[in-house]
Amino acid sequence: MVAAEEWAKRPKPVVDQKPPKDIEDRADFTGRMELLFDLMALAIQTDSTRLITLKGAGGAEVVNLKGVDDGWHNLSHHGRDPGKIEQLGIIEREEFRLFGEFLKKLDAIKDGDVTLLDQTAILLGSNLGNASSHNNSNLPIVVAGGRFQHGQHLAFDEAKAPPLANVLVSFLQHLNLEVDQFSTGTGTLTGLS
Repeated sequence: MVAAEEWAKRPKPVVDQKPPKDIEDRADFTGRMELLFDLMALAIQTDSTRLITLKGAGGAEVVNLKGVDDGWHNLSHHGRDPGKIEQLGIIEREEFRLFGEFLKKLDAIKDGDVTLLDQTAILLGSNLGNASSHNNSNLPIVVAGGRFQHGQHLAFDEAKAPPLANVLVSFLQHLNLEVDQFSTGTGTLTGLS
């Protein structure tokens, strides 16, 4: 409460941003994700929050992307059908293009001698390693920003893989919390910092 009161009294940064306009068309994947990423960047820039969780798209709607004519959820359960995998790839490439633009935006916003990206730890991932079979092992996770070691791909032997919660312990320590474990996490993720 004391920290919140102090924040309320602090001068807020001035930003040159028009008020956001909602995109009601759920099929406009690109527009909706751009809007959400813009809002997240603005929230971080104005220090309106220190934690953001975003559950992205992935429903049954057919997204407005050239070459996609089936719902994202159905495509994720592709059953190794090459046509479905190709369409899923179109969606996922757009998803990562938008994520990359978000990272560039954070990297372009200076906060003293560093950028917002330098001081913001970001995790992007999926709850399924293979959505087609509902397999929740070997999850695809991307860690960006913050004080982590980047420019690498960490792969682990599935039989000896550390729990995903170790990534969360790393994130908690990034926030300067004195935490050595979380859920099944037994420490930080080796190779991340």
